Amino acid sequence: MVREFELPDVGEGVAEGELVSWLVEPGDEVTEDQPVAEVETDKALVEVPAPVDGTVRELHVEAGEVVPVGTVIISFDVAGEETEGTAEPTESERETTSEHAGGDEPSEQPGDPGATGADTEAVAPPDDRVFAPPRVRRMARERGIDLSSVRGSGPGGRITAADVRAAAGGESGGETAGSQSRSAVATAGEAASETADSTATGTTGETATESAATATADSSARRHETPGQVESADRDKTLAAPATRRIAQEEGVDIDAIPTDEERDGEAFVTPEAVREYAAAQRQAQEADRESLEAGEPVGTTGADFAEGERERREPFTGVRKTIADAMVESKYSAPHVTHHDEVDVTELVAAREDLKPRAEERGIRLTYMPFIMKAVIAALHEYPEMNAVIDEASEEIVYRDYYNIGVATATDVGLMVPVIEDADRKGLLQLSSEMNEVVQKARDRTISPSELQGSTFTITNIGGIGGEYATPIINYPEAGILAIGEIKRKPRVVTDEDGTESIEPRSVMTLSLSFDHRLIDGAVGAQFTNTVMEYLENPHLLLLE
Repeated sequence: MVREFELPDVGEGVAEGELVSWLVEPGDEVTEDQPVAEVETDKALVEVPAPVDGTVRELHVEAGEVVPVGTVIISFDVAGEETEGTAEPTESERETTSEHAGGDEPSEQPGDPGATGADTEAVAPPDDRVFAPPRVRRMARERGIDLSSVRGSGPGGRITAADVRAAAGGESGGETAGSQSRSAVATAGEAASETADSTATGTTGETATESAATATADSSARRHETPGQVESADRDKTLAAPATRRIAQEEGVDIDAIPTDEERDGEAFVTPEAVREYAAAQRQAQEADRESLEAGEPVGTTGADFAEGERERREPFTGVRKTIADAMVESKYSAPHVTHHDEVDVTELVAAREDLKPRAEERGIRLTYMPFIMKAVIAALHEYPEMNAVIDEASEEIVYRDYYNIGVATATDVGLMVPVIEDADRKGLLQLSSEMNEVVQKARDRTISPSELQGSTFTITNIGGIGGEYATPIINYPEAGILAIGEIKRKPRVVTDEDGTESIEPRSVMTLSLSFDHRLIDGAVGAQFTNTVMEYLENPHLLLLE
């Protein structure tokens, strides 16, 4: 029996999606809930599962097509339910089979190495499927490379970004991607073994310390080579001891991304040394990115590569980037923005975090400044409920909300996303930190679900991770406000002691930039809200009352 499958509604309010890639080919056996396609909506990249056990009969749309919800995208021959209409192939199917089979020889599936002239002695992925992460499939599509013709060097035949670059002629094929990345990790680990824990990304105001590698390599060479060489292994499963997994959590790295040569029971096995080396390489790459930003060089851009003689190149303005743009335009046109700036002395906050950080690490949690800021913002929202409200333009009403879902603006390779921490007012610092780290990483890995990007009532954005101070952030419409956090810097400040004596001391200072909807929030309320946030950040012990 032929079972047609329509593109389902993969998220609230989603009317269409771009079919990024197929994970199956005609003739493949599938089981119920097995992913068969990757679809990018205006919310996230999601996998579409098979609804039945059966065999893939036909793919009705091509990769790259934008498909409305409800469109038939694939059909299956359901196992054990063949009918007269499906038992015998049609004349055209027999001719096609004959052409591909070359006579009496059995035909090869499109995903087989032999189908593209590759060495059929090579180890193929299970079920003759092409295994590659979404970002690698996107890279191959942009470069016009058929992944079925690429031999994967990753675990289980998985295709890596290095394999795609090699197929495109961008690097030598004499060395596998796995060995390249392992070599890079080892080199970076030796060069950066004395480097302090870098918190340049995801932690407000923290800057990476100088790496010992600066004495052994030219900084410009590192800027151009290191980030591209730190290649993720992109495994689905990794074996490791509990102590090793704890080290990975403390270092803030994904254990499935760490390259390794060791195996246990046929699965990749990661050691503590491999974790530390990979983490050191990641820190070195982050340091190189920071140096590139300071030098005015582009970091992580894909649009900078031009063919010889090419002066312009056009790319479709679709997907997540288009949705972000539409949201920005709607916000600026709908809500009159006002931005209030101020500085706050967070010397006591820095000391409090340093005291609590080791305790958090003992529980496998990386404690940043963001949870403290969330608690301070929530305390201010309690005092100024209009900042947590929204204007219902359809009914011309102001909706005040007694729940506090905090959005955390996150930079990803496809643009800005805002993962949401629900009911943040009911959670402690460690729980906020753990949940935030998890959803932020999922957003960057493009594994976050649409529901985790919806429902925020107020948004915080960290511009200090790359050294920014002040900003004029655009409201995450229809919210009433957004707070941008700048980098914590040491600055001279006038300090008054108990006797009223003034002195100039070096203090830790952070900048705040609050943008708010002037239709709902008066300037005085915006300033008072900011002052309340500052009071809690200057005196972090007050957060114990929240």
